[in-house]
Amino acid sequence: MAELAIPRFLDERAAYWAATKPDELAFDFLDRTWTWAEWNDRVRRLAGALADRGVGRGDVVAFLDKNHVACVETTLAAASLGAANAIINFRLAADELDYVINDSDAKLLIVGRELRPGINRIRDKLTKVEHIIEVTPEGTDGDEYEAMLAAATPTDRSPDVQPDDVAIIMYSSGTTGRPKGVELTQANMIAHTVNAHDGFVFDPGDKSMVSMPLFHVGGSSYVQFSIYDGVPAVMTREVDGAALAGAILKGANRTFLVPAVLAKVLEAGEDAVKLFGALKTFSYGASPMPIPLLRQALKAWPNTDFMQVYGLTEVCGVISHLLPEAHRDPGREERLTSAGTLIPNAELRVVDPNTLTDVPVGQQGELWFRTPQLMKGYHNKPEATAEAITPDGWFRTGDIGRVDEEGYIFVEDRLKDMIISGGENIYSIEVERVLAEHPAVVDVAVIGVPDEKWGEVVKAVVQLDGDASESELIAFCRDRLAHYKCPKSVDIVDELPRNPTGKILKKELRRPYWEGRQRQTV
Repeated sequence: MAELAIPRFLDERAAYWAATKPDELAFDFLDRTWTWAEWNDRVRRLAGALADRGVGRGDVVAFLDKNHVACVETTLAAASLGAANAIINFRLAADELDYVINDSDAKLLIVGRELRPGINRIRDKLTKVEHIIEVTPEGTDGDEYEAMLAAATPTDRSPDVQPDDVAIIMYSSGTTGRPKGVELTQANMIAHTVNAHDGFVFDPGDKSMVSMPLFHVGGSSYVQFSIYDGVPAVMTREVDGAALAGAILKGANRTFLVPAVLAKVLEAGEDAVKLFGALKTFSYGASPMPIPLLRQALKAWPNTDFMQVYGLTEVCGVISHLLPEAHRDPGREERLTSAGTLIPNAELRVVDPNTLTDVPVGQQGELWFRTPQLMKGYHNKPEATAEAITPDGWFRTGDIGRVDEEGYIFVEDRLKDMIISGGENIYSIEVERVLAEHPAVVDVAVIGVPDEKWGEVVKAVVQLDGDASESELIAFCRDRLAHYKCPKSVDIVDELPRNPTGKILKKELRRPYWEGRQRQTV
């Protein structure tokens, strides 16, 4: 794509491909396909429909559904009006949903039909939402979204839109126990597409498999690659074996997925392993990859390029990568435990979190990054933004790591006690906040413990005053939190370990489970 200028706006490349190769495939989703001309027309019609409903620069549209091409259309259409798409995690529980939708300030909500009943139950709490539009996976009769597009007049990008307008809001839990909306601008997203593209190539005839949830940067940032390059994208609604196999049979051969998918494929047997051998590139990240699993995968798919990525929502996703050649370097296998090296146009500092001074090469400190991919801030949370971003533009990740002499980054712990399970970010304080509401719980700590399939899973350690079983406490969480955030196990103890100032020593709680293992974030 060297002959094309880097775009300033997210909708530029879609319009370019619509003009230069209008009849070539752009998206394949379930049983529907769209050419570039057809898909760009949908984006322009959606922009018109949103504008007719009062959406303009600085406004927010929320999207709540499993993976759907309409979500990507919403991102581009809203951005062309200077508005943002707040992509909501469809797995959230009802009390989490109303908080996030209200916090986003969304004035219009697009919701999947199967999730509509949950929205109906909390409709009276969504005081800022003026319009609710229902969308179906297949675009069947009665699909309000499709009817809205059909009736709309295509609208071009608004003249007042700027590259630093917020385009996407993604919710990432924070230290207060409530999610924070990460504001990503059009310029942020385009910078990520250009920089993180390094090492990830498409050849003529390739198709990209988009299967990561779009509420995750691993989905919404990754899909921008194929739009940028004009490559067909095969989108799956869910990340299950049948859907992934179907996408590969349609010709998808480049993808980004979480390590847990590899484990499932390898467990599925010879036929599944052979089918997945059609993948030219398997980029992975968002959760720890157990080294035994990675070695097994490298052996099972000798012709597949593996690329690991490390990143955060606040930098649109990828900030470092371990390139394919590093995966198969027999003399440097220790690099498999690293998060690779910085992507282009990114800077790194390793900082002592107490003194805020840089530590020597090879020593541990907090990882700080500076990059044009860095978020505009946390939505409506200037204090949290100021805590995360220094006045000179460095982002404090809260991750503890080190960098070696050759620039390889090793992420070894987390200041924020975040648990990453199967690609999902889970903050311990969010789970603790719920468990503390149980009448029998007097003290609680939540930690991540190793799991061969998911990287790590949630464990709660509780002190009780009264009777409560492990199953009762897990069920209590499941009634109040998305299931993936809930403990898989609960230990009941007489007393939680604390330091002299009263802080719970989570390191002591984790030690028996992580002894002899390398805890990493990738």
